[in-house]
Amino acid sequence: MSQSVKTQGKLSSFFELLVQSLKGHEVDLTSISIKRAIILLAIPMMLEMAMESVFALVDLYFVGHLENSSHAIQTVGLTESVLTIIYSLAIGLSMAATAVVARRIGEKNPEAASKAGMQTIVIAVAVNILISIAGLIYARDILLLMGASTETANHGTTFVRIMMGGSIIIVLLFLINGIFRGAGNAAIAMRSLWIANIANIILCPIFINGFGPIPAFGLTGAAIATTIGRGLGVTYQIYNLFNGKNALKIRISHFIPNFEQIKAIVKIAAPAIFQFVIASCSWVFLAELVATTGGDEGSAGYQTALRLMMFFMLPAWGLSNAAATLVGQNLGAGHIDRAEKSVFQTLKYIIIFMAAVSVVFLTCGHLFASFFTSDVKVIEIASRALKILSIGFVIYGAAMVFSSAFNGAGDTWTPTKINIFAFWLFQIPLAYFLAKYLEMGPTGVFIAIPTAEAGIAVAAFILFKKGKWKRTMV
Repeated sequence: MSQSVKTQGKLSSFFELLVQSLKGHEVDLTSISIKRAIILLAIPMMLEMAMESVFALVDLYFVGHLENSSHAIQTVGLTESVLTIIYSLAIGLSMAATAVVARRIGEKNPEAASKAGMQTIVIAVAVNILISIAGLIYARDILLLMGASTETANHGTTFVRIMMGGSIIIVLLFLINGIFRGAGNAAIAMRSLWIANIANIILCPIFINGFGPIPAFGLTGAAIATTIGRGLGVTYQIYNLFNGKNALKIRISHFIPNFEQIKAIVKIAAPAIFQFVIASCSWVFLAELVATTGGDEGSAGYQTALRLMMFFMLPAWGLSNAAATLVGQNLGAGHIDRAEKSVFQTLKYIIIFMAAVSVVFLTCGHLFASFFTSDVKVIEIASRALKILSIGFVIYGAAMVFSSAFNGAGDTWTPTKINIFAFWLFQIPLAYFLAKYLEMGPTGVFIAIPTAEAGIAVAAFILFKKGKWKRTMV
């Protein structure tokens, strides 16, 4: 009887914590239990990242049922590969924002946290204007450079123009969510992605297939729907920045450029951006290598596998981001041992999650791939890719946690150096050797990915234990 009461008490406590995490009540994450702090952050962060991955899957599902679906799938996939460079800018800036905001919140200085967050927005808008202009002008050339056939490039140019032209919305969506995560309010970040995705799910079939007076835009409709959906998410974020109901109290004066602070933020953001540009460019190279060795069907299969993989990887990344916030806030509060314990507790959770995902893909990969396309060859390649990639999922998770810990501490150079070696000096040469010289084609690329990730995880663990990150000044 007492055991039953105890079990019910634990369940009741968990559901209470679950509701609190979804509502987004602000608490002092540096004083409550580590497990409780991780759950409060991780649940909305995982749901937020799951929603980010849904964008690509929704687009992939609807365009995969169009005529010439292989061209449409390839266009969506290759565009996403290019957009990962923009995501790198957004993620790098959001990491800097999370690190600085978390540190100031830990120091109990919300005014400085608010100002730092707004200065990162000033930087983002200035940089992204140039990227958007380049995307509008060189959309077709970008697809051709990525290895797309002339027919695919002609088919997808307008799609790329809309996605690249609206990239400032992508950057703001990531960046502002990073600001809220640093402040410990992951629920607002989660809800902004829910709003964006619900709008995208409703608008995608309308703009792709047509509805009433709205014509069928086909592939282009997917870009229109996604851009509008993300725009609504950003609108919700901006409302919450200015409504004065959160720890961050934003004023217009916070947007006046402060070049000393901008310099300090760039010092953290630059290696963080470079860190993800390195990884993103590696993925771009691998996508091009698959396209040239596997043709349109090989490329479509690989892109399908990546979208499915990212659906589960992004929630894992959300879980790892809990470590970033806790490290930043605890360092700000002077609780160094607590910061380290938070990382290893997060690591335990992510290993369990990624092990479960591995089992799902090893057993049901073919079924998932067939949901997005009826092309037998594309399904076969996607299924093979998922089986190979899923072998390294637990390793990916560990690497993410340690990298997030470094970034949350403001030590963005350490994971950047690891990425340079692992991706550019190891993964790319290995993929090229296996795909080209051993004539393994796309399969060689698939094998190179988990192999490189294993090296990242080992190097990150060794450097984390050395503890240089504990002395990083932000």
